[in-house]
Amino acid sequence: MDSRSLIVPDGLDGLRVDAALAKMLGFSRTFAADIADAGGVRMDGRSLAKSDKLRAGAWLEVEWEARRDPEIIPVDVPELGIAYDDDDIVVVDKPAGVAAHPSIGWEGPTVLGALAAGGFRIATTGAAERQGVVHRLDVGTSGLMVVAKTERGYTALKRAFKEREVDKIYHAVVQGHPDPLSGTIDAPIGRHPTHSWKFAVTPTGKDSVTHYETLEAFPGASLLEIHLETGRTHQIRVHMAAHRHPCVGDPLYGADPTMSARLGLTRQWLHAHELSFAHPATGDWVTFRSEYPADLEHALRVLRDEA
Repeated sequence: MDSRSLIVPDGLDGLRVDAALAKMLGFSRTFAADIADAGGVRMDGRSLAKSDKLRAGAWLEVEWEARRDPEIIPVDVPELGIAYDDDDIVVVDKPAGVAAHPSIGWEGPTVLGALAAGGFRIATTGAAERQGVVHRLDVGTSGLMVVAKTERGYTALKRAFKEREVDKIYHAVVQGHPDPLSGTIDAPIGRHPTHSWKFAVTPTGKDSVTHYETLEAFPGASLLEIHLETGRTHQIRVHMAAHRHPCVGDPLYGADPTMSARLGLTRQWLHAHELSFAHPATGDWVTFRSEYPADLEHALRVLRDEA
């Protein structure tokens, strides 16, 4: 059996059990509902059904039966775009709600599953469920992601990401106005000391560096361009939250749920806008860009109309 114990964050107050577990632990909503139906969710010692509501500050205990190792299941994802494709690499434009690769508890679509359904041949290097994957985007983050199709591509790109020879530019809408308007956040990131599903700035964490610049300011929010030197899990979300400017729409890291609702957001406003690297076959420097998807564009329009 696997288990997690944690305090319900303010941003998930009043949310259904199945929806909250999906957000907190990365499960599919179906799997989260199955856990509740099996009696695996307790709040302050009381068993909860999948439709029960969580209460901020309560002690939540979740226990579930570990499933077999995940496997790549071909599933058509029409919203997933192909920004570039050749013999060595494929650059995808990932929509929100799609995981990079299969994982235990996730039953939704994946980038690798979508590529398999589209007939793409992917490098066999790496764990069986992560073959060809050299970097990842969170399920709730949209934008560009490169996958290796050959062993040559995998080896070269894996080294480039490790040696910080890849330019990764994100756009994010955060709450408030960072001071200064542009700067660098250099703070180590590791597992949260009390919440195993979260990350935090911690002295024992890994070196993490984020550069940001304000592109546009609105009442109560800012559009930032963010350059990542490192690629830690949840790096942008953690760094901005640590500076009291969480990504809008990100309740796990302290976003205001009323602002999220006003902007029509059901996930963090975070988009992998530009990706540049040396092509593994030619050595040429290549750059790819992705436009904002409809939900992020809508949120921006609302903010601009309010200005």
